[in-house]
Parts: sequence; C-alpha cells; structure tokens
Amino acid sequence: MNQRLHRQLQAVWGCPPGLAQLTVVNHSNVGRRFLITGFCFFAVSGLLAMLIRTQLALPDNDFVDRDTYNQLFTLHGTTMMFLFAVPAAEGLAMYLVPKMIGSRDLVFPRLSAYGYWCYLGGGLLLYSSLLFGAAPDGGWFMYTPLSGPDYAPGKGADFWLMGVTLAEVSAICGAVELISSILITRAPGMRLQDMPVFVWAMLVVSTMILFGFPPLILGSVLLELERAFGLPFFSPAGGGDPLLWQHLFWLFGHPEVYIIFLPAAGILSTLIPVFARRPLASYTAVVVALVATGFLSFGLWVHHMYAVGIPYLALSFFSAASMAITIPTGMQVFTWIATLWRSRPRHSVPMLYVYGFFFIFVLGGLTGVMVALVPFDLQVHDTHFVVAHLHYVLIGGLVFPLIGGIYYWLPHFSGRRPSARLGRVGFYLMFIGFNLTFLMMHLTGLLGMPRRIYLYSPGLGWDGLNLLSSVGGFLLAIGTAAFFVDVLLHLVHGRPSRRNPWQADTLEWAMPLPPPAYNFASIPHVRGRNPLWRNPALGTEQAAGAHYLGHDNPGRREILGTSVLYAQPRQLIVLPGNTWAPLLLAALTALVFIGMLAGLYWLTAAALLAVLATACDWARRHRIAPGRHALSEARQLPLQSLCPRRPGWWGTLFALAAAATTASALLFGYLFYWTATPQWPPANLPTLHSELGLAALLAMLLSSAVLQAARRGEVALRRHRAYLASGALLLVLGAALAWAAWSVGGLEATRHAYDATLTAMLGMQSLFMAASLAAAVYLSTRAADAALASELGVLALLWHYTVAQGLFLLLPALILPGLA
Repeated sequence: MNQRLHRQLQAVWGCPPGLAQLTVVNHSNVGRRFLITGFCFFAVSGLLAMLIRTQLALPDNDFVDRDTYNQLFTLHGTTMMFLFAVPAAEGLAMYLVPKMIGSRDLVFPRLSAYGYWCYLGGGLLLYSSLLFGAAPDGGWFMYTPLSGPDYAPGKGADFWLMGVTLAEVSAICGAVELISSILITRAPGMRLQDMPVFVWAMLVVSTMILFGFPPLILGSVLLELERAFGLPFFSPAGGGDPLLWQHLFWLFGHPEVYIIFLPAAGILSTLIPVFARRPLASYTAVVVALVATGFLSFGLWVHHMYAVGIPYLALSFFSAASMAITIPTGMQVFTWIATLWRSRPRHSVPMLYVYGFFFIFVLGGLTGVMVALVPFDLQVHDTHFVVAHLHYVLIGGLVFPLIGGIYYWLPHFSGRRPSARLGRVGFYLMFIGFNLTFLMMHLTGLLGMPRRIYLYSPGLGWDGLNLLSSVGGFLLAIGTAAFFVDVLLHLVHGRPSRRNPWQADTLEWAMPLPPPAYNFASIPHVRGRNPLWRNPALGTEQAAGAHYLGHDNPGRREILGTSVLYAQPRQLIVLPGNTWAPLLLAALTALVFIGMLAGLYWLTAAALLAVLATACDWARRHRIAPGRHALSEARQLPLQSLCPRRPGWWGTLFALAAAATTASALLFGYLFYWTATPQWPPANLPTLHSELGLAALLAMLLSSAVLQAARRGEVALRRHRAYLASGALLLVLGAALAWAAWSVGGLEATRHAYDATLTAMLGMQSLFMAASLAAAVYLSTRAADAALASELGVLALLWHYTVAQGLFLLLPALILPGLA
C-alpha cells in the first residue's frame, strides 16, 4: 500500500468533524444518510401499522376513532411508498454504485446532498402536520374530489401535497445523479455489457423515475393550485374531472411498484451468484428482463382503475399488459433458480431473506395475475384482498431482499460482522409474522371486508381472521425490531471483518473495510463481468496506486470521465468539496413549499428568488481552470471544462427528460378533457388569441436560431454577449406575446378547467423561459472565461428544449379549438 498516496487522498476527500459534517457531499455519507433516514421512517410507519392492526383486531373496537384511523392509514401508506421504499433504494445505490463501477464518487456530489436534504425536509414537513392537528386523512393516493377544497377544507391535504412533492424532487435529483454517473464515470474497460446487474437495475430504475414521478408532481401542483387559488382542474362544477387525478397518480403509481421491485431484483442478482459460487445462469436474460420490465410498467396504470367506468375493450388491453409483464419477471426468477440449481449455496442470513423473497413474492405475483383479470378484480376491488396482494408484492419484493442486502453489505458499511444467531431469529419472526398477517387478509377480503374501514360488526366471519392477522403483525414488528437491534449492536460488538468476506466478484469488495472516503487509491482497469474472480489481486494493486489516477499529490477531488458504451477515458472530472450550499438550497426550496402551505405567497416568491440566486452562486463557486492532465506518459486527458459532453451537459439532458415528461402529462390532461368532456372546449368560452399566440411561438423560434448562431463557427468571445442579449430579448418578447394572447383572448384561470389548463401551460412555459434567461444572464457575466464556448452547449440544450416545449404545449392549444 502506498501510504503517502493514501494520506494525501484522505486529506482531500476526508470528512470534517463536528457540525461541519453537515457540509459533507461524499456519496458514502449521503447514501448512508438516505438509508438511515429511510429505515427510521420505516420504523415509524411500522408503529402506525401496529395501531391500525390493534384497532382491527376485534369487532366494535374503540381503540381509535374514525378520523384518527384515517390519518393512521394515510400516513402509513404515504411513508412506506414515498419516504421509505424509493429513498432507501436510492440511498443504497448512492453508496454502492460508484464503488461497483470503479469511481471515487458520484459525478454531481452536491446534487445528491441537496436531494437528501429535500427528502428529509419533505418527510419532516409531512409529519409536522401532527403538531398542527392537521394530519392528512385522504389515503396515500389522495383521490379527488375527496381531497379537494370542498371535501377537505383543512390543511391536511396541503401537508400531504407539499411533503410528497418535496420528496419527489429528491427522487428525481437522485435519478439524474445515478444515470449520469453510471453512463460516464465507469472504470476504464467496464463496458455496458459488463456492468454489475445491480448497476443495470439502478440505471433502469432511475430512468423510470425520470418518466414516472413527474406526472404525480404535476398532479400535486395542479391540486394545490385548485385548493389554494380555485383553479378547477378536478372539480366537476368547474368543468374539471376527478378521474384526471387518478390517471396522473397511477401514471406514477404502477411504475412505482416496479421502481420498488427492480432494485431488489438487482440485489438478488448480486447475492445469489456469490452464495451459489457461480456466475448468473444468464446475465443477458436478466438485463433484458430488467429493461423490458421498466418499459412495460408504463402501460399498466389503468390496472388500478378497472372500476371507474372505462370501456371494457380498453380494459382488455390493460389486462393483457398486466399479465404480459409477468414474463420478464418470470425470466429473472427462473434465472435465479437455475443459478442455484446445481450449486451448493451457503445458507447464511442474507440467503434466508433470499429464500423468503422467493416464497412471498411468487405468491404475490400469483395474486397479481388474479387481480389483472377484470372480472375477478371487480369482485375484490377495494377489499382487504387487494391490500394483502400489495403487501405481498412490496414487502416480499423489496423489504426482504433489501434486508438481505443490508446483511450482505454490513461488513462493507462498518467493517464488522453482525450476529448470525440474532439475524436468524429476526428472519423467522418476520417471515412467520408477515405470512400470518397478510394471508389472513386475503381471506377477509374474499369474505367481503372492505379496506379503509375502522370498525366492523361481529358475526361477519371476520373476527378470528382479523385477530390472527393482528397477532401476526406484532410478530412481524418484533422480528423487525430484532433486525434493528442486530444492526445497532454489531457496530460495537461485531467481529471485525476481513476484506471481501463473502469472496464476492464485484469491485466494491476490492477495498479495505470500512472503505476510505475516496474508495480507490487508483482507478482499476476492468476486464469482464466478474473482476475480482478474474483478478483476486485487484484490490492490492489499486491500493498501491498501480492504476489510473494513482499519482502523488492529487490536491483536488478527481475522477475519470469515460465513454458511454465502452468506458474509454475521455475527460478528467474535478469534483467540488464539502460545502453548505446543498443544505442552504434545500432549506430555501422547503421555504417555497412552506410559503404555499401557510398561504404566505410573498414568502414563496421571495424563496424562489433566493433559490435562483443560490443556484447561480452554486454554479459560480465550482470553476475549474481549463487544462489537461497527464493520465500517463502516453496519454493526456482534457478537464471537463473543455469537453462538449461535460457532466453538466448530461445532467441537464436527463433533468430535461423529466421536464418533458411533466409537459407531456400536462398535454395529456388537456387531451383527456377533450375526450372525456362532452364539449371541449366549452361553447362560448374564449381561448388563446391565435395571431398573438403564433407570433409568440415565432419569437421563441427566432431566439433559438440566434443562440445556435452564437455556437456556430469561431465566434469571438466579445460577441457572445451580443448574441445572448439578442436571444434573451426575443425570448422575453415571446413570453410577453404569449401572455398577451391569454389576456386578449379573455381567459380567466378560475372560471373553467379549460381556462385553468391553458393558464397552467403558459405558467409552465414561462417558468422554463425564466430559467433560460437567468442562465443566459449568468453566462453573459462570464464572457471572458475561456470555458464559455463549452458552457454555451449546456445553455443551448436548455434553451432549445424550452422553445420545443413551447411548440409542444401551445400549438395544440392554438390549433385544436378550430377543429372542434
């Protein structure tokens, strides 16, 4: 080991003590924060579930009243879906992915830290509703019109909308971070077809988050606008439709099921080969199944809406899609079984949870096929059968593999081994308790017990089954407590672990335990899918500084940027160090939501301006002087500031993919009204002024052309300001003309859903135009910077997208009314 190199790297990458630890942006610390916070919310949600099961244990029970019960199951479901499942999976990925792909950190460390603080803020904002006696009670799906201003006049629904939206922002930040890091920072030689399956799973999951979460964010914003300002998006009295909320929610909700399952599938594909001591039976089949599952999951959202009156012909397509997605899932299950079939697996604690997954998830899949059939679903819809199915899929599909993965990676987290005895006791209690709880709920559902009821009469045949279910729930809670106790005790009493105690094949085990803050003293060159089985000495070689970036006196946080397909070195990426900026920006973002929640709209406006100013300062503080770095005697790499496909370009691209999904969901709402409302647009209602609207679009297109001219050829730096100013003026003109078309057309946002929808379209477009203008102003102040030409590429990506979004949203609004 090169001790001098390690001391130098530790000085650059190390974490400060005391309160300054809040400034840490290192991926290991951020990932652990996500995991610990997620399991804290998991524990709180479990306590809520115990209160629910206590109330349902006996007929005519008065343990809690109706309102309290509604709040309990709303907070329980919301916590498990939004504050535990996805954040815990992303947290594990943030900790593991850089180590698995041979990198020292994620490519946007401040973004992941900002995402964590947003997540924590969203959870605290949701639970702060308890302090004000305004806990949400509309269910974790918050169906309209019951969550609208007429039926839920208090602040409970607002707490839900603000808290969940802030947590969703965190999830999208994590998705952008993970996709960018996986694609452009893999170790040299790690081709896409050689990535660990867990990394493939998180790449698919992160892509699904970009396309699955924006519809719910849009729905939450629209519902809050209806509640706060009276824009009637979902109110039938104002021309809205409550079913639009269900469509937007389940456009998120059913991909969410597979967003939760696929990280668990990646964990299983990592653990099973290690304990079977042989590679996966078919790596290609598993990867294809992951991608196919992610793709098919977006065609199933009506699976949850069979009973709302959609024509049966349409339901038949969604029923077929619901059954078709079992094919890639089955491919993975059979591959795992084939891997174990001719092996002699080690039956350690992680493998117990793998076996538990097989039993529980397969049963949940069978009931999933049952509820995919329309006639059967209509019989059990809104009964405890559906609740039982959901828990068999989600707990069996996520919690058991996740806890198995935690036991597998605990030596990596802490450098110590947990107790095998306590781990086994916890598993058996959880396994028995879970099946006793939810198997009984299948039966009560078949006997007709509705979900979301807090009281039932004796003599219906549910009494004994509910009591057994509650007993099983408490066994499950005790088993979960044993897991928590084991994790806590092993930090003090656990035996120290040697390097790679499981004899695993992936790169995260090629480092000392616990790993240093910089992961790798030198970035290894990877060959094949099982690098540690192929070269067991890889850990010793990288620690000695024998590979990439193994030079003395690093002086700054450096990682390698590699090509997307074949991971060939392309650029040297210098990362920012520890900073208060993510915490400050997250606090200001939370103030935006708090201002909306409290009705202090001046605070929301001020916080938005502060967010913009802080974001500009964020970009200004991490400036890397252009130059090249000697990777070896024979090769030099440019710094990211000289590369056209710099990390910021990739991050902007994926963030805009989420924005495009939001715009598509908004246009979907407009077209939904067109097909679902008898007359759309309504007769005698004004619409956008067509001539002014077309002039606005023309001004936007001209601004895009001017910006493109600034990037064409060798333009002197002094002329960039003129181009940026001209483009900005055209964009401002486009915004002014668009709102003039709204005003001259006589639209009123609160009059009808048609007016409200067009107002939302213009509002979203104006938000992106303001962001483009702010970025242009920021860049114009740096016109003397030699890196400006490269940064113009990032601005152009945002600018051209903004113009394209304007065409996408406003052209249908200008053309379709004339066709009605």
